[in-house]
Amino acid sequence: MPDDETPEYVIPPGGGVPWMDHTMDDTGRPPERDIAITDISTMVLQANFQWGIVKVETDAGITGIGAVHGDGPQDPGRLEGENPLDINRLRDVMWEPGPGVEMALWDIKGKLLDVPVYELLGGVYRDSVRVYCDTHGGESLGEAQSGTVDPRDVYTPESYAEAAREVVDAGFDALKFDLDVRTHADVDTPARRLDNAAIEHKAALVEAVRDEVGYDVDLGFDLHWNFTVETATRLAEKLEPYDLAWLEDPVPPHKYGAHRRVREATSCPIMTGENLADPGEFKQMLDAEGMDVAAPDLHNCGGPRDFQRIAALCDLEGIPIAAHNIQGPVGTVASAHAAASVPNFVALEYHAFDVPFFEDLVSRTGESGPIIEDGSIDLPQGPGLGIEINSDVAAEHLVDGEELIL
Repeated sequence: MPDDETPEYVIPPGGGVPWMDHTMDDTGRPPERDIAITDISTMVLQANFQWGIVKVETDAGITGIGAVHGDGPQDPGRLEGENPLDINRLRDVMWEPGPGVEMALWDIKGKLLDVPVYELLGGVYRDSVRVYCDTHGGESLGEAQSGTVDPRDVYTPESYAEAAREVVDAGFDALKFDLDVRTHADVDTPARRLDNAAIEHKAALVEAVRDEVGYDVDLGFDLHWNFTVETATRLAEKLEPYDLAWLEDPVPPHKYGAHRRVREATSCPIMTGENLADPGEFKQMLDAEGMDVAAPDLHNCGGPRDFQRIAALCDLEGIPIAAHNIQGPVGTVASAHAAASVPNFVALEYHAFDVPFFEDLVSRTGESGPIIEDGSIDLPQGPGLGIEINSDVAAEHLVDGEELIL
């Protein structure tokens, strides 16, 4: 082709490659669906984590909300003028962190079409989404990390059992604890290795929880990527009698072969995935045969669209989904919509049992009742995500320097 006939490609703002420029000047849609994004704004609330909220506004007067880790999109202005209904196209050109904006786009689309988000995701396999409660370390981390006391006097079998009883009595039939808590000061933490005393202490914590709540409760424990294959294997073998639902993240997240070696050495189901960023990384873990249970996080793995892709990959290999989630009610509800839409889902994490304003921050659109009740979420039936944020509660918990966007 002569040089003067070479087509000109447009590089999208922020860099990229030519084929990623999916800008459309004319959608051909009828007027009621020919709408445009006019503004994207964020705010951050302080809870047990910082909860980022993103709001996307349109020229049709419809706004959408989503949840993000941290403080939200770094370049929100580049989507202004785009039609928010083109979710797949916009998601392809959206830089990180995009999942929260994608949630807001689904919220807008549901409101415009007057249907819940789960209908747009293909409908549901279940009307109620099971929730598992993250019960942390039984007691506060602060005292044990201060160095003034033996951690074994803080992270006791009794404290774990007491916390488990409280959660089960609140209606949950699935829960997990942190099991990477410190044991004694002379454990060589950088070596990622536990001695016999540390392993015995951790086994005692697990035994106490099982003795307290029995075997009808699904019980998981989280190791937060902290150990070597050798230590993870020794610990997993010690825990086999307690019939765990999963042992989570025993080794660092992208050590696919290490996960396989741990998995092959124990009958404890191995769960991982909260730190895997997209379907490609999940495929690598699946190809390595490194997990029995997958834990994609809607806010890390790409949003509802990629969550469904990951679930489909896992379903092909017979791997169930126990979705990771450390968000407030906005992100939790968005995750519930996605979780309801895939066949191999088993439970969604709830990480805010100790946050008193979780249920006060949002209300169901046109409905009454809490977001989580008796260990499950009945899917909101209002349009979009089916929730509204209470601006007064949000204002009370804004991080210093943040402005209310509602």
